[in-house]
Amino acid sequence: MPTVETTGGPVDVDQLGLTLIHEHFRATDEAGRFQFPHLYVEQADWDAAIADANAVRGHGVRTVVEPSALFLTRDARFSKRVADESGLNVVLATGVYTYDHLPQFLLNRDEDGVAAIFVHELEHGIQGTEIKPAFIKCAADEPGVTPNVEKIHRAAARASKQTGRPIMAHSRPASATGLEQMRIFDEEGVDPAKVQIAHTGDTDDLDYIERLLETGCWIGMDRYGLDLFLATEQRNATVLALLERGYADRMFLSQDYCSTIDWFPLEVQDYLRANEVPDWSMTFLFETVIPELKQRGMTDAQLDQMMVENPKRWLAG
Repeated sequence: MPTVETTGGPVDVDQLGLTLIHEHFRATDEAGRFQFPHLYVEQADWDAAIADANAVRGHGVRTVVEPSALFLTRDARFSKRVADESGLNVVLATGVYTYDHLPQFLLNRDEDGVAAIFVHELEHGIQGTEIKPAFIKCAADEPGVTPNVEKIHRAAARASKQTGRPIMAHSRPASATGLEQMRIFDEEGVDPAKVQIAHTGDTDDLDYIERLLETGCWIGMDRYGLDLFLATEQRNATVLALLERGYADRMFLSQDYCSTIDWFPLEVQDYLRANEVPDWSMTFLFETVIPELKQRGMTDAQLDQMMVENPKRWLAG
């Protein structure tokens, strides 16, 4: 039986169960954390992470995919502690999360050199541990597919081809990056069935989404609660329309929730949570979204497909 790497080692794919495909138990900048530790409270980070882990476990979730990479304080030991104490499977990534900036050690390596970094982690483990990533993460956002972003995508593609591991690509539908990202993967010879274009659910443009699906990739409807990108009602209408068109076997549902995030000063974060994203949480799907989707016609079989079967197929190939 195929296996998937987790913080506790490889598990049989059938042990993944109900899966949140895109959540973060911590999303902070590692340089800021290291250089300005007074801005961070480790215990508060832990309390938030374990509370969210226990909460989703209470809703029947067995696996959380945590696509943190370079620049998002990926911490294999922290994630393993969350998994061990909550009883979840936690699945980690290798890769780089950037919209353009690269440090010198990546600027001065070519695509194959960057791919070798990813391959080393996939084969030997993260940060000196035996914890291996299960997939490769890259990103394109408002600046588009810049030369630096393209380099990381081509490195991700080459690492995927060498190891067979899938790719998750953060995208920005407002900039139509998904189509450009899939063009690069196609040029590199990556099987599109190994690629997930994350955050496709930030748009309700069905024509764009279907053009993306025609490439053969998976799509993440994975930012529920982030109304500043698209309101829940529009996200639901889009998911229901895609279900009606027969795409249950190509979609994931998640929230891209961050138990801790340092992108804004605390007072701004408090304002945003209260006014811009009041529903955003790691349990919003279960408390509000899924009941509404079911009321409007989503079947249990379609839900199982999106949150159990699709994660198994994408992660295990």
